[in-house]
Amino acid sequence: MAQVTPFHIAFPVHDLAAARDFYGGLMGCPEGRSSDEWIDYDLFGHQVVAHLKPGYEPNLHHNAVDAHAVPVPHFGVILEMGQWHALADRLKAAGVKFIIEPYIRFQGQVGEQATMFFLDPSGNALEFKAFADMSQIFAK
Repeated sequence: MAQVTPFHIAFPVHDLAAARDFYGGLMGCPEGRSSDEWIDYDLFGHQVVAHLKPGYEPNLHHNAVDAHAVPVPHFGVILEMGQWHALADRLKAAGVKFIIEPYIRFQGQVGEQATMFFLDPSGNALEFKAFADMSQIFAK
């Protein structure tokens, strides 16, 4: 696998204070630059930017994956398994409502992975996953 470089994504939020509490507080993302209309965060080494869009409401679609309704669009990070478990435990302890509870997807198959889905305060869907064998990320 090639060396991974930081990814960048900018996404809308309806409330920057709620985004700050969620990404900076609950998720523990260090905050970077900001203005009255956006905030940069370090999400496990990747740059994510919450941009204020007053009245924003996401329009999520769902596709079936491993007998679950996966929200689209969504974004997140592939973590090491220990990091994934720690994040899942922290989110559960905080009472986060999961769209898809943390579980092992494709168990016993190529591409077996731990995954979980939840929403930020603006309704943006996030997925965090981990592979016991990182070489399986793109395996068919």
